[in-house]
Amino acid sequence: MTKVPALRVCRVNYSDPVHALALVSLLDAYARDPMGGGESLSDFAKANLISELGKRPQAFSVLAFASPDDTGEEIPAGVVNCIEGFSTFACLPLINVHDVAVLPQFRGQRVAEKMLALAEEIARERGACKLTLEMLKGNAGAARLYHRIGFSSYQLDPALGDAQFLQKWLD
Repeated sequence: MTKVPALRVCRVNYSDPVHALALVSLLDAYARDPMGGGESLSDFAKANLISELGKRPQAFSVLAFASPDDTGEEIPAGVVNCIEGFSTFACLPLINVHDVAVLPQFRGQRVAEKMLALAEEIARERGACKLTLEMLKGNAGAARLYHRIGFSSYQLDPALGDAQFLQKWLD
């Protein structure tokens, strides 16, 4: 049986160089994964992501660090990036979970679940009414996780069906 590594989950301090390096490297690994689009982050994103997130009080991130052996050395295992929005109907903030990424060797060990639990705690501290996220239909593992921890499709009236997430790139 594979030993499950010790795990530490924390809120990101964007001015901590260890956190900054971990966040960018994990997000780049996610971007290169087929579920993230299959292409590395741009050099611009790698160079500017931390400073840009740090400028935005509505943004926060969560990291997971694993200690896979008895040395106590921690390695980055996962990241969650969140952006605060606003629900006009509830007249309260909402938190959009923008990225959830766990390195392949740590998947299936509830790393994402633990990071999302901290993201939810932070959302509650901010007075948010809900968490939102988007997911590719073909990501069955993520779907199982999200449903297990309480996420569901969004609909106002079942007769009108589930809401869809759409995008339009601006040049």
